[in-house]
Amino acid sequence: MNQTNRSPRGVFFVSDGTGITAETLGHSLLSQFPEQRFRHVRMPFVDTEDKAHDAVHRINDIARRAQLRPIVFSTLVNAALAEILRGAQAHFIDLFQTFIEPLELELGQKSAHTVGSSHGMSDATSYTQRIDAINFALSHDDGVSHENLADADVILVGVSRSGKTPTSLYLAMQFGVRAANYPLIPEDFERNRLPQELSRYRNKLFGLTIAPERLSQIRQERRPNSVYAALDNCRFEIEAAQRLMRREGIAFLDSTSRSIEEISAKILQDIRIDKNGY
Repeated sequence: MNQTNRSPRGVFFVSDGTGITAETLGHSLLSQFPEQRFRHVRMPFVDTEDKAHDAVHRINDIARRAQLRPIVFSTLVNAALAEILRGAQAHFIDLFQTFIEPLELELGQKSAHTVGSSHGMSDATSYTQRIDAINFALSHDDGVSHENLADADVILVGVSRSGKTPTSLYLAMQFGVRAANYPLIPEDFERNRLPQELSRYRNKLFGLTIAPERLSQIRQERRPNSVYAALDNCRFEIEAAQRLMRREGIAFLDSTSRSIEEISAKILQDIRIDKNGY
């Protein structure tokens, strides 16, 4: 039955851990149905029978009020809790069972069935690496510091408000990548060359650009009715920045309609950074 014209369908991401895995994979799957509307609810730390029954009650309440079966994405490790959740009036998708059981068969051994192991602190080196990368990104945001740029894995360049800061932080938090970012400003365009501080690190540079209309909209929220936010000025800066990046041989990407995840994946591919290699 076509549900595209009905009210948003309830979607629950249930986990005995943080729920991040269930939500991330669930979002990816639901994105394949752009005409369908969803109402997302994350339910983390469902780690007792009482909490599992409460989750079932909440799911059933939504089903009754909406007159439409919710969808449940579950990463419950505990089989008894998962069985309780299966009693809900919902379409139940057990992500743990879907992926773990085939792996157990292939590897010839049972999994640890450890709650939250993918988000734990067992890998102290990886955790420390991410914290250091976050501190590096914050201290090298928007060109505030030129110190230790040699330690950067990547240096993002582009006009102000083109997405450099959130991308830098995402790379640091998710992958432990030391990302600095540096704005290209009118003085750089007049000289038609990179700032001296960056020229020696050309192999670490990656550019971000953005549609002028979107840039103007973002800047209007920051500085309404300013020259900085004017569409003509945004158009000039973007065109000048792209000319400069082409002249300097810097790969760049349009961030207008791309998610931070997509942008980061492209950067990791082009700069050939692998923080989680074998």
